[in-house]
Amino acid sequence: MPSHSADADLTKRRRKQIVGAAVHLFSRKGYYRTTMQEIARRARMSAGLIYHYARTKEDVLLLALLHVINTYREQVPPALEGIDDPLARFRAVHAAFCRVVAENIDATVLVYRSTNSLPSEQRAIVKRGELETGEMIAQTIRDCMAAGLFRDLDVELATYQVLMNVHMWALKNWHLKTRFDVDAYIAESADLLVRGFASAEGLRRHLAGDGRPAASLKAIAKP
Repeated sequence: MPSHSADADLTKRRRKQIVGAAVHLFSRKGYYRTTMQEIARRARMSAGLIYHYARTKEDVLLLALLHVINTYREQVPPALEGIDDPLARFRAVHAAFCRVVAENIDATVLVYRSTNSLPSEQRAIVKRGELETGEMIAQTIRDCMAAGLFRDLDVELATYQVLMNVHMWALKNWHLKTRFDVDAYIAESADLLVRGFASAEGLRRHLAGDGRPAASLKAIAKP
């Protein structure tokens, strides 16, 4: 969306302020009960200044919903650099997505809660972003299948299984955080996914520890 500022870095910083304020308020008060003036106050900018970076409250919501998607784009590819083994890449992409969610729990939940509040054109932007970033997971699944490490899977369905697993850390965090830290959740849930997707050879390699990160599998709290 256009900005009145010609300074790209300033626009990025200001929109980050706006997104942080909006996610906090939308998550606690709800989208419809939050005003642009409240978002501006929380973002520590004037009510007039906020309109230089987002024209409407729908624009602010779109920025907030795209925040997690854009963070996937920024953080996931570097997490895969230098990893050639297909099974290791699958585990790395799963872990990277989980860590983005862990850093953005309220924003992740907001995607589920408020996407339908957007006009159809803006909902389509969010959907396209989801499909684009989901392709990063899908490609690791295809690579594991090509290497004979995963069964013949419906790649789209398997990708959404992974995404739902990733998002569960946010959606059920109230309970899961009493049993796991993030590293333990990543290890345990990746184990479930690989066991479900693996071929006989993939399972053999998985159980042998091939491609597994050095993360504890132990839950941290209640047995």
